[in-house]
Parts: sequence; structure tokens; C-alpha cells
Amino acid sequence: MGGHVDYDPALLKWNEMHRNRTKFFRLNSRAAKLTFWMVVAIPAATLGLSYWSEGRYELKGKRRGDIIKEF
Repeated sequence: MGGHVDYDPALLKWNEMHRNRTKFFRLNSRAAKLTFWMVVAIPAATLGLSYWSEGRYELKGKRRGDIIKEF
């Protein structure tokens, strides 16, 4: 059953890059901006939007037996 296995060269290249990421990473301005947006700005905007919209919308749907006057 054991035969020759050909590995995907792209997968091998990605694995090598992934293993050596800490050796070659530099916190330049582009990486700092991306980190700020992903770690601070987007979660803060999501949190602010969720606090702002808390209780503003009625998401309950009409069920069988409910009268239309309630909606």
C-alpha cells in the first residue's frame, strides 16, 4: 500500500512561510494600521452599533393565532 507521495509545492511553500513567520515579521506602518483596524476599530464599531441598536427593533414575527392588530 505504501507508495510514493507527491506533495503540493504551494502547500510546502506556505508551510515554510508559516513556520518562519516570526523570523521575518516587522511591525511597519502598514502592519500597524492593519492591526489597529482589526483589533481596535472594527470591534469598537461593532460594539457601539450593538449598544445603539439595543431594543430599537422588534424582531418577533407573527405566529399562528396572533392577531394582525398587534403588528
